[in-house]
Amino acid sequence: MDKTAFDKILQTVDIGFAVFDTQLKLRESNRRFRQFFPESGSHSEQTLAEIIPETVGLENILQEIFEAKKKKLVLPFINRNIDAETTIYYTIIFFTPSIQNNSLFCIIQNVTREAELEQRLVQKERELVVLHTLLKGYDEDSRHALLGQSSAIKKIQATIEKIARVPTTTILLYGESGTGKNLVARSIHTLAAQKDAPFVEINCAAIPETLLESELFGYERGAFTNAFTSRKGLIEEADGGTLFLDEIAELPLKIQAKLLSFMETRRFRRLGSNEEKEVRLRLIAATNRNLQEMVKEGKFREDLLYRLFIVSVELPPLRELDQDVLLLADYFIEIYNREFKKKVKGLTAAARRKLLNHSWPGNVRELSNVIERAMIFAEKNHLDETDLLITENIPNKRGKMWQLPPGGLSLDELERSLLFSAMEQAQGNKSKAARLLGLSRDALRYRLEKYSEK
Repeated sequence: MDKTAFDKILQTVDIGFAVFDTQLKLRESNRRFRQFFPESGSHSEQTLAEIIPETVGLENILQEIFEAKKKKLVLPFINRNIDAETTIYYTIIFFTPSIQNNSLFCIIQNVTREAELEQRLVQKERELVVLHTLLKGYDEDSRHALLGQSSAIKKIQATIEKIARVPTTTILLYGESGTGKNLVARSIHTLAAQKDAPFVEINCAAIPETLLESELFGYERGAFTNAFTSRKGLIEEADGGTLFLDEIAELPLKIQAKLLSFMETRRFRRLGSNEEKEVRLRLIAATNRNLQEMVKEGKFREDLLYRLFIVSVELPPLRELDQDVLLLADYFIEIYNREFKKKVKGLTAAARRKLLNHSWPGNVRELSNVIERAMIFAEKNHLDETDLLITENIPNKRGKMWQLPPGGLSLDELERSLLFSAMEQAQGNKSKAARLLGLSRDALRYRLEKYSEK
């Protein structure tokens, strides 16, 4: 087969071909190669690095191909911008035929369509990750965490109504897991937003660190490998509404810095862009971690913490809400009656006592799970205490039981000492002191007042 026929075959299948010598200088190329790389025809004896800069630093590998230590080198998806709107992608293969090891053969194939299909696949995978995160972050049980008549719940409801009036403030919600942070965020949004205003929620702990920055801030075409199209980030999607960052303590420090800059100006840049964009939104963050301790450990930025604490709302654990536990339990019974097609009317007196006596470390989520299981197996008109499978805290059997001193002691003095020790350890925070002692906040306050009067 003559050279002209061979060249026509390669051009028909959109393949470029070139030959380089042992000094990596161009010795021969077909027309398609010169179309792919117009600079290859500008002067004679051009080097491989001048024509294909991506090969700089690969000289040792190419030498191994000459020495038959390596069969080939493949450079996938090398791109060239034809104009402002068009990018072409090539796969380049280098090899040396056994019959002629003093020449390096280079084959180039246009793989733009394959690259675009791969980008679409990668994009869909990223969207699935984000969608999974949003669905995971949406907790059905937490929607009802603010049902209640206790003073703590009423105080939170009043706070929500006040802060909902400020459309662009930053709010931090903190409290134990399962206390209803998602609900409070949605309630603030619902009270303040226009009918079609977006509520964009992201669980910072559930999205891989490599995706977080691009998902939050968006990116331009060509910002990173396989970024063939531009895409809005979640911040941009939330423009005019609310951005809810759940588990904000899990943000990497690098992204914390970029988030702080955005919070101060409401301006940001997409990845790969120099153009500043501005949005108007309410930012709500939530965590169950101690951010002050994380600052001391160097895991959370102090300046970001101060920015978040402009408006902060602490959500109380379920064990501090007294009779609200029963109100929530009755509500869940109604929910699961509809879902499981049951006709359970409520709780027996014994079941109610059992619910009130439990400390609920899992808060509303745990209560919902307990009621759900009971409803699945319920066969009577009322749930009894035996229907409620509650996992109690298991004591450490290896620990030595506390012994009463031989000379006895004053119970009042012991209680007083424990109360003030807990207050000191909690730095004056009554909610924390109550948790340390396994008391409700009201019970702690009553006991403190009793000893303060003495």
